[in-house]
Amino acid sequence: MGGLTEAMLRELAGERSFERGLGYVDAVSGIELGDGWIRASVRGTERYEVELLLGGRKPPAGTCDCPYGQDGNFCKHLVALGLTVIAQDADLPRRRETARDRALGFDAWLSGLSREELLALVREEAADDRQLRRRLELRAASVRGDLAGVRSRVRELLDIGPFARYGYVEYADARAYADQAGQAVSAIKALTCSGRAVDAMALAREAIGLLAGVAESVDDSDGGLGQIGTGLAEAHGDACRAAHPDPEELAHWLVTYALDDAVDLTDIDPLDYEDLLGEQGMAALRRYAVDAWQANRTGWAEKHLMQRLAKAGRDIDTVIAVHAADLAPNGHTHLLIARELDAAGRPVEALEWAERGIQDTEDLATVDTTLVDHLADRYTNAGRLADAVTLRRDHFAARRTLLTYQRLRAAARAAACWPPERGKALDLLRADAERAKSYGGRVLVDALLDDKDTDAAWQAATEHGAHDGQWLTLADHLRTTRPADALAVYHRLAGPLTRETGNHAYEQLVSLLLSMRDCCRRLGTPDDFTTYVTDLRAAQKRKRNLMRLMDEHGL
Repeated sequence: MGGLTEAMLRELAGERSFERGLGYVDAVSGIELGDGWIRASVRGTERYEVELLLGGRKPPAGTCDCPYGQDGNFCKHLVALGLTVIAQDADLPRRRETARDRALGFDAWLSGLSREELLALVREEAADDRQLRRRLELRAASVRGDLAGVRSRVRELLDIGPFARYGYVEYADARAYADQAGQAVSAIKALTCSGRAVDAMALAREAIGLLAGVAESVDDSDGGLGQIGTGLAEAHGDACRAAHPDPEELAHWLVTYALDDAVDLTDIDPLDYEDLLGEQGMAALRRYAVDAWQANRTGWAEKHLMQRLAKAGRDIDTVIAVHAADLAPNGHTHLLIARELDAAGRPVEALEWAERGIQDTEDLATVDTTLVDHLADRYTNAGRLADAVTLRRDHFAARRTLLTYQRLRAAARAAACWPPERGKALDLLRADAERAKSYGGRVLVDALLDDKDTDAAWQAATEHGAHDGQWLTLADHLRTTRPADALAVYHRLAGPLTRETGNHAYEQLVSLLLSMRDCCRRLGTPDDFTTYVTDLRAAQKRKRNLMRLMDEHGL
């Protein structure tokens, strides 16, 4: 059908899904054919519904309601259906024609039934199929405007009781619950369509609350509840646009809901209702938001809502006020304010807030490094190079790391004062090392290596210690000028690796051996290396992967 081949399926699914799909061919059942599509069920962890779209100029595509398929992937279940289609390709035209005739015949039969016969048929089917009956009853209640009936049914649909084991809906039952809850969305939308938009709006709000109340008790790994929440949000929005509620009341509900944890389930944005609120409603929205924020100035939801409204209204001063009411001790909030002011074209105030962030931080070791970078960049761009150096120097003095050393070096070089600044910075690092702070010694070695002062770095490592990674870097840098010293490092690092197993250890060991061979060549002692390798091979001969790697590198 449509020239479908195994190669196409392999390309669409990828090697892993294709191979796994081979084992599901026998699980395909209930194949239905249409013009350009084939549907079927595939029994996996659960029974999944799959559909292949074939024919035409477009390449084959498909959908499956398994978790992997819902993420947009061509899953193993689609592969199984595709392989079934290929196997039955010769018989498909006849089956499609049969399916078309069957559909036409069914439609003709229905069309020929009288009103009484159709009613009898629906009643008979509803009596035998409980779920069908309940769906039809809900639709009827919605059309009649039977709010009490619809509300009662919506509550039933959102109740997790029938699906919960020990009060929790597990993954295996979550999809069935989400399918049922989805009927509540349809019922509320039907209320709006039947001219009961005010009732639909109220019921949508109630349903959102009910769904939020059970969300923590459902394994929503597939995101089914999120889709229901989005549907309820749409139903609420549609109802509001049909009902035109009081702007003041709508604004109050939107603010109250925006501050509730349930907002994450539906992602209702008050600003999406701006056309309904109008000037009066937007003013009320801001008033209610301000009242909520003033009652809880450190609340994340309150601050976020205030900032959203202020930015939408381009009220930069309110944005700053919200930030300023809850300043972080490390200067991060000062940085946010500075950026907002910069974006608003108020650079003088932005600089003042950035400087204040540094001043208000009691210990520069804890300051937000991004704030330091921001302020240093502003100083540099303004030609205040000395101020940039002072800032970087103070930060380095408080937090002596390789990064702060590098930043100080860049600022001092720009100000043409690096040599004296470097001397002072290295003195601080040497003092750290002298106080037996191993970390301080390591930073000193890193700083000297970063300056490409390898001999000084070697001396510092010798006097104050270094970690193995630093010793290896030093040996690699000094191998050409001090091969004996480098060789000693390689020998020491190789020892522990000979007691390890695994390809990663073998690769490290072979790399060290190559460096050792180079050192011995420079020293004129190749025989020493040959003896070392011979002894190593004898001791490590059972490590086949190591022997293979050594052979590949001529060792």
